[in-house]
Amino acid sequence: MANNLILDRLLGVKTRFVEVGDQLNSPDVMSDMKRYVRLNKEYKELKPLVVAYEKYKSAIDNLESARTLLATEKDEEMREMAKAEIDQLVNTIPDMEEEIRYLLLPVDPEDDKNAVMEIRAGTGGDEASIFAGDLFRMYSKYIEAQGWRLDLNYFTEGTAGGYKEIVFAIVGEGVYGIMKYESGVHRVQRVPQTETQGRIHTSAATVAVLPEAGEFDIDLRNEDIRKDTYCSSGPGGQSVNTTYSAIRLTHVPSGIVVTCQDEKSQIKNLEKAMKELRTRLYNLEYQKYLDEISRKRKTMVSTGDRSAKIRTYNYPQGRVTDHRINVTIYNLPVVLDGNIQELLDKLQMAENAERLKASDY
Repeated sequence: MANNLILDRLLGVKTRFVEVGDQLNSPDVMSDMKRYVRLNKEYKELKPLVVAYEKYKSAIDNLESARTLLATEKDEEMREMAKAEIDQLVNTIPDMEEEIRYLLLPVDPEDDKNAVMEIRAGTGGDEASIFAGDLFRMYSKYIEAQGWRLDLNYFTEGTAGGYKEIVFAIVGEGVYGIMKYESGVHRVQRVPQTETQGRIHTSAATVAVLPEAGEFDIDLRNEDIRKDTYCSSGPGGQSVNTTYSAIRLTHVPSGIVVTCQDEKSQIKNLEKAMKELRTRLYNLEYQKYLDEISRKRKTMVSTGDRSAKIRTYNYPQGRVTDHRINVTIYNLPVVLDGNIQELLDKLQMAENAERLKASDY
């Protein structure tokens, strides 16, 4: 991109940034919470571009001044200083332009949201449930390392350990934009704990990552929801099986059912269940957005397709292979201990490169 095209584009971004900042301080906007939330989100998204604009414009101005100085200055020491500055800026400005190209790419509007993650045992019987438990431990370790919060919603334990199904929310900054790459089928190849012959089996678990719907993303009518209460089952102390604290919500128009039994308090379980119900309804529409992107870019790494085989964890070879980007890491124990950042970084780089190729910049 030519310098003037970048500056013109970023000047428009800065103008909008100032406008949004002024609107956020307006009494009319502050009294309209839905509008305030939307504008505040836009303000935070524009800020990195404005910072990049100021830095880039300063570099362009300094380069022009240094070239003018070199053309007019007769003092040799001053000329050498101008030459050094020109060399330094000529080398750094292309890197700034590359960064700006990425920042100008349209972002997924859901990337900064919290996420709801579901892990379900697939093919493989008891071994699949055990593997689902291994995945939950892996994600739990990563979430803890990131300083995020994990809120358990619902789970069904496997008969030999692990989980047949586990649903939990992840609360933190930009969670969905990072974790969305984990959606899909995860395979494990190993000798099962239940296998006496020492034969290697292949089992699978399905992971789904959904952007958590905010309070203002979707309107829920009370008359559309049927609420049932029942006794919790599983860990929880003396209140388990004695109080009707567990919640089941059924959204009658869509048929969606969510349950929450993690908290001893019915009120807290209801709050969690309502969040999950909003998220599932919101994702019915969000999936249309993902399908449209997938149609345009068939190789996109984060389509949210739960049926796509995305990763294999091979115990005999000690490797993890991500099939979307053909990357293999020969450090399986470390990955399963929650060190998945390298994979997530490579997936994000692959998607950014793909989006940049499809863009007009």
